[in-house]
Amino acid sequence: MRAIPLTVTALAAALVLTACNDGGGGKNGKSSSACEIGRVSVQIGSASVAPVAGDTGEVPVSITNQSAPCVLDKFPGALLNTGKAEVDVPVQQGAKAQKLKLAKGDSTSFTISYVRGKAGDKSSVEAKTVKIALPGSTTTRSFPWTYGPVASKGTQGTPDASVSAFQQVGD
Repeated sequence: MRAIPLTVTALAAALVLTACNDGGGGKNGKSSSACEIGRVSVQIGSASVAPVAGDTGEVPVSITNQSAPCVLDKFPGALLNTGKAEVDVPVQQGAKAQKLKLAKGDSTSFTISYVRGKAGDKSSVEAKTVKIALPGSTTTRSFPWTYGPVASKGTQGTPDASVSAFQQVGD
């Protein structure tokens, strides 16, 4: 009756293997594998600046992983800071988030698109900086906003701007 101990051993091994997962569960249910500013480099590239009010501009943001593999799940965050208030930049309408795993040295990017507002117009968002945030992390990084005022849409002061989904860079 050696079959029983062999079956029990195989069953125990199977249970041990299924207990190992790549869920990345950390403290308080937060993902310990989320990419974090400080472990990735974040750069704002050369923008396609909107020259006059009503024109659309695009600001590319590049992220390169500098450490252990990490995951970007959902959308990047961007906040326009006027010096008096912070205004959240909404996600591009119709954009679909994709889960990206970045190995050390891998890069991704996203774009902040905006409509230039009129300087001095009460409804324009006179941004001085933009704060970039990554999903699953509370750390942010600020960059100067040198692209002029951002138009508002609606009466809520929502900027006429959006962030795209992450796009894998390279192969």
